[in-house]
Amino acid sequence: MNSKNSILLVDPEFDPNTAADCSLLIKITADSLSYAIVDKSCNQLKAVYDQQECRNAGRELANRLKNDSYLNLPFKEIKASVFTENSIAVPDELFDPQDLNKYARYFVEAQSSNLYLQPVGRFGFTTIFNISTAIEESLDTLNSCKRYDHSAALLSVGRERETTSLNLDFTVGSVNVSYINNEQLIFQKYYQIENSEEFNYYLLLIISQLKINLAKTTLYLSGIIHQNDSNHQCITKYFNTVHFAPAVENNMDSRILDDMPAHYYSSLLALDQCE
Repeated sequence: MNSKNSILLVDPEFDPNTAADCSLLIKITADSLSYAIVDKSCNQLKAVYDQQECRNAGRELANRLKNDSYLNLPFKEIKASVFTENSIAVPDELFDPQDLNKYARYFVEAQSSNLYLQPVGRFGFTTIFNISTAIEESLDTLNSCKRYDHSAALLSVGRERETTSLNLDFTVGSVNVSYINNEQLIFQKYYQIENSEEFNYYLLLIISQLKINLAKTTLYLSGIIHQNDSNHQCITKYFNTVHFAPAVENNMDSRILDDMPAHYYSSLLALDQCE
C-alpha cells in the first residue's frame, strides 16, 4: 500500500527481465489511475497498481512515468484507455474515413488535435475521439502505446452475458454506464458522481429515459463498489438480478488478486481483450 488511496500488488516471482513477454494495461479515468502487467507467455497477472481520488489523473500519470520503474520496462504491448469528453460514436454505414475532421466539430473540450479511431464491430459503429494534450504527451513516452477511449473495456466484455444488461463500472467518484438490449448497444455514458444521492438520480434518469424493464434486465457491477454500500443499496432498490463481474473473463491467472474483491479490476483487465 502506497497511500490511503493507492495500492500496488506484485507477484513476488515477477522478473522485470521478462517484460518483453508482457502487456501493460493502463486505465485513466477522470479521477483514478490504474495499470496492470500481464505475462502473455503464461497468461498470468503479474502486477496491479491503482490510485483512486486523483485530483488530476493526467498529472499523476506523468509522475508515475517518472518514478515507477515498472512503467519503463520494454513491454511487448501497451494499451491505455483514457477518459475524454471528446468521443463520438458513428454508425458504420455513416462513417466517412476520408473526412474525420467533420466529426471533431462536435467535440466540447479543447484537447489534442490527433484523432483516434476505435472500431466497435460487435455493435456496428466506430468511435472517434481525442484526448488531453498532457496525457497524450505522457503516453507518447511509452513505446507504441495503443489508445482507447473510456468505453472500450466495458464494451469488450460480456459477450456471454444476457442479451439485456445494464453494466456499471465505478471509481470512487464516477460511474461508466452501458445498456445493451437484444445484443445492441442502446446507451453509453460516463458520469461523475459526488455521492449515492447523485448516483441514484442518474440511475433513475437512465431507467426512465431508456424505459428499462427492471424485471428482464440483468445488472453487472465492476470497479469500486461493495456489497451493501450506499451505491449498491440504490441499485438493489430497483433491480432484482445483480451480479458482480468476475475479475477476468478470458481464463487469465489472477491469483495476486485473491485477497481483493474480484470485480475491482475487471474493466482494467478487460483492456487485454481490446483489439
